[in-house]
Amino acid sequence: MTDYGSPAFARLREEAGDAWGAYTRHAFVEQMRDGSLPQASFLHYLRQDYVFLFHFSRAWALGVVKASTVEEARFAAALVDGLLNTELKLHIDICAKAGIGEAELLATPEAQENLAYTRFVIDSGVTGDFLDLVVALAPCVLGYGEIGARLASEAAPDTPYREWVETYACDVYQGHCEKVGHLLEAAVSSRLGETPSAVPRWAALSRRFTMATQLEIGFWNMGLRGHV
Repeated sequence: MTDYGSPAFARLREEAGDAWGAYTRHAFVEQMRDGSLPQASFLHYLRQDYVFLFHFSRAWALGVVKASTVEEARFAAALVDGLLNTELKLHIDICAKAGIGEAELLATPEAQENLAYTRFVIDSGVTGDFLDLVVALAPCVLGYGEIGARLASEAAPDTPYREWVETYACDVYQGHCEKVGHLLEAAVSSRLGETPSAVPRWAALSRRFTMATQLEIGFWNMGLRGHV
């Protein structure tokens, strides 16, 4: 496992305890790895994830509002552009191959797990500062990077989910994770100093990170369930 240039991320991941492994090695992930995941479950997940990424973009947009520096604002703005104009395309393309058009994706009713997770990250940005927001968003960005990197070497050659794996294992996404890791580290250092875990606020940030991780587990559970 890499810390993506952020010792703070490594510590938050460690403090999440068993939840981190339950997220990154969830049965949904492992079934993508060996190719046994039912296509219906995968398509259900993709439809929900399409809606999730729309709200995830809204959360990152709050980063522009909450930013303390031009660099933070530019990074958040670039993330919104990438999510809306690049990552969503993966979902559109894969679903189109299965006969699911973009209009149908847009009309997908949100599962409870999706509502809980997306509104949690948005609330983190509305009620907290830039650091609260980034800590809430980090498990998704960096966890998918970790999953993609592992599955790139472990996935069965004939898994039908190779396109998904390569999206998150590719140099572009891994470089994106490095940038988010550095953003998180800079946000922690500038606001909490050189020994952030010694600052009283750290415990609340750690709880926020762990909650986001647990909500990721719930999202995979929803995917396996295969219906709203």
